[in-house]
Amino acid sequence: MQSSQLRQIVPGLVMCVLVAGAAYVLARIQHALLGAGFLEALVFAIIIGIAIRTIFSQQKSWQPGISFSSKTLLEIAIVLLGASISFATIRSAGLTLIIAVAAIVTMSIYVSFAVARLLGLSPRLSMLIACGNSICGNSAIVAVAPVIEANSDEVASALAFTAVLGVASVLLLPLLYVYAGMGALQYGALTGLTVYAVPQVLAAATPAGLLAVQTGTVMKLLRVLMLGPVIFTLGILQGKAARREGRATSHRNLVPWFIIGFMAVVVLRSLGLIPLEIVTILLTISSALTVIAMAGLGLSVDIRTVASAGGRVIVASSISLLLLVTVSYFVVISALQP
Repeated sequence: MQSSQLRQIVPGLVMCVLVAGAAYVLARIQHALLGAGFLEALVFAIIIGIAIRTIFSQQKSWQPGISFSSKTLLEIAIVLLGASISFATIRSAGLTLIIAVAAIVTMSIYVSFAVARLLGLSPRLSMLIACGNSICGNSAIVAVAPVIEANSDEVASALAFTAVLGVASVLLLPLLYVYAGMGALQYGALTGLTVYAVPQVLAAATPAGLLAVQTGTVMKLLRVLMLGPVIFTLGILQGKAARREGRATSHRNLVPWFIIGFMAVVVLRSLGLIPLEIVTILLTISSALTVIAMAGLGLSVDIRTVASAGGRVIVASSISLLLLVTVSYFVVISALQP
């Protein structure tokens, strides 16, 4: 990167870092006051960014740094996220369980996408909602967005309403354990199959005890493992579509570089070439870069566009989540003994 380009990036990058710092502070205050982190720092980063963009309008000097943060830093974060996945987790879970989780996630993506499209949402926003609800919430939305070339407004819409549903699922799922006669093993599997983030899985499963927490964590990790194949497949499909439209001419453009990097890191982790202490550092860096990227995304969002799609996004996301909970409930009830 040339020095002139660096000077152009600095103002917007500094603003994104400041917004990310404020988001982390709010997340800590939330945890201190409520005893739990219902909204992640990346959600706060988007909210703060949108607020600043609304108050100060578009600042031209910020734009290069905002673009760098929301695109390049996000792509690096996705690559590093591969360190969270190991083939050892796949082997330990067993083939039958892996197939069941893959089938549920795949079915949920297809049906959720169809529902969102029927409600008039754009194909890209529909896919973000489908992948977010079906795989791992915010992380899936953030990873899928650059692959399908979703714009800032679409990403912000999907993240905002998915965050609300994530909190709702943590609060409401324990009612199924109490009133639906589920055993701890069944309920733990249900939380892992339906709740978005790992901390939220722990919060939702805790009322049913240690067995539920352990089961929920394993099932959740299996869902996260689906992120790699999904973004790889979407990357190929997007590349082929771009070639048909004349926007790409070589096989090198079929799959974005950061997807290849993501898979390479997964392989390195699986081969034991990345020590566990380094894994922790890489995931911490990935998380921080993601929050900075989401600050940049918020700073580039037009709140009017997000608000105009709000009702349909809420309906589509809610139907998608209810579908996933319903299917997962019947699967765990029939497959696992209480």
